[in-house]
Order: sequence, then C-alpha cells, then structure tokens
Amino acid sequence: MGAGPHWSCISGCGACCRLDPEQRGEALDALSEEQRQLYLSMVGADGWCRHFNTGSRTCRIYADRPGFCRVGALAQLFAVPPEQGEAFAIACCRQQIREEYGGRSLVMRRFERSTRQPGGQPAPPAPSEHQNQP
Repeated sequence: MGAGPHWSCISGCGACCRLDPEQRGEALDALSEEQRQLYLSMVGADGWCRHFNTGSRTCRIYADRPGFCRVGALAQLFAVPPEQGEAFAIACCRQQIREEYGGRSLVMRRFERSTRQPGGQPAPPAPSEHQNQP
C-alpha cells in the first residue's frame, strides 16, 4: 500500500447490496445489457439483493458473485482512471453507507477507520465528478 487512501470492504455492511433500481440508476446505466438483466434479476421485492441476508448482513453467493458486485470492477465500469480507483471506491462506499445507515452510523465509523492512511488521517474524498456514483 502506498501513501494514498486505502479502500477496504468491511464485514457486516452490505450497503452496496441495496440494488433498488429507483435508487441505482447510475449503476444500471454503467452495465451492459446482459449485466443489466442479471442485476435486475437479483433485486428482491424490498430492493435488496435477493442473495443478501439482511439479518446477518452477509452475501449468500459472495465467492461466486457477479463481476459488477466486485469493487475491482467499479473503476472500469465507470471509466475511472486506475490511479483514482481507490478514492472512487471509497467515495462510492461512503455514499451508499450514508444512504442506507446514516453518516454518523457505526457502519460509517467502522468504514472510515478501515480507510485510514498511514499516520491516522482519513482518506480524502474522491474527485468531485465521481461523487454521485454508487
């Protein structure tokens, strides 16, 4: 890890598993038609992924989840330069966590701790043009 921000998925979050198309239009727009159909087939009646256990906040298919569910695909899906990939992923997670659990939630505090740079400084926000992505 270099001196830049470090993205890390935290257990017990799942904010990105809220797939409600009404809330995730930008995500749908970034997908191919085949990916879009798979995405839509994964949306449960409550807007959460049908593979996400909301009680335990775990994914039932984590090892076999689709490519668009993997943070490594975010930069490519949204045409973000690789050197901005970590900051973009952090911004996406912050947005999703804020929307699902709140900006002062325990989940957000845990996520912020996970993104700390060496020296204890929180990761900076991503470039502003990407702030509204998932």
